Amino acid sequence: MQFRELIAWQKGMDLSVLIYKYSEKLPASQRFVLVPQLQRAAISIPLNVAEGYGRSSRADFARFVDIALGSAREVQTQLELCERLGFEDATIERQLAEELGKILFGLAKSLRPTKSTT
Repeated sequence: MQFRELIAWQKGMDLSVLIYKYSEKLPASQRFVLVPQLQRAAISIPLNVAEGYGRSSRADFARFVDIALGSAREVQTQLELCERLGFEDATIERQLAEELGKILFGLAKSLRPTKSTT
């Protein structure tokens, strides 16, 4: 299996594309503030999934997935801020970010060792 086959990576790429398109609709006043932060957070998701997948241990992979999850939460928060500020509606982007957050959470959980009850 390659990292491109991971649902988390695929959805992360989809979200990144949506975020880049969404950010083009934001006011010019956000060109140097919110836009780059939003884009960096979005692209960081599939980048961390890919990098973590290439690491030598499950623990390393889990750590990178945790970072990706943090970036997904950052994107969710930034999109909510955009909506609260009255910028372009971000319902589709926010829904995908939330779905991706759940996927990343499950992936991170699956990579952690299970605790023995002995």
